[in-house]
Amino acid sequence: MTDRIALSILLALMLVSCVGQVAHAQQADMTFFITSAGSGKGGDLGGLAGADKQCLMLAQAAGAGGKTWHAYLSSQGPGAVNARDRIGSGPWQNAKGAVIAKNLAELHGTNNITKQTALTEKGDTVNGRGDTPNMHDILTGSQPDGTAFGAGEDRTCGNWTKSGQGAAMVGHHDRQGLRDDDASKSWNSSHPSRGPDGGCSQNDLKSTGGNGFFYCFATK
Repeated sequence: MTDRIALSILLALMLVSCVGQVAHAQQADMTFFITSAGSGKGGDLGGLAGADKQCLMLAQAAGAGGKTWHAYLSSQGPGAVNARDRIGSGPWQNAKGAVIAKNLAELHGTNNITKQTALTEKGDTVNGRGDTPNMHDILTGSQPDGTAFGAGEDRTCGNWTKSGQGAAMVGHHDRQGLRDDDASKSWNSSHPSRGPDGGCSQNDLKSTGGNGFFYCFATK
């Protein structure tokens, strides 16, 4: 009986080890994720460079650090940058191997981004509409085609350096909102942030259903 128990424990440990190795291999091949943590300072990500650094840090912790990682974020004003121009040409897959888009046209068209596929670097789902708390507002600062907004109204929290007055365009990773319209279902351009602190604080982002998360893509 003792030998049988020992054998059962050994087989269980081997199974857990195999599952872990498969999961780690998939994460090593990962080229897309939602950050499991933001900056903690709302829309102040330390600029595009700070956001890219966060992507790399999280990817490294998940075993996928051997790639060039960029945040899917646009900037405004002189030298404005389009989010779509920062992320390579695809294809991109999540931590479990599911392809979310084969190329830029598909990413900004009929892609495979849903609550079930837009996973964190750890392979976890992100809370969406109907969950407590809702965290489906993902920072992008972008128009639906992945391009930057003009230099007028702030849509990037001061090019990702502000945590007070301003606004950031967000998308819904779960493709759900208050209405049954294209904006509510948009993964990258649903509505600007807003809130009692001015629109860019961590509390502001939480107040409309976010947590300061953003998308990360491997460019190569």
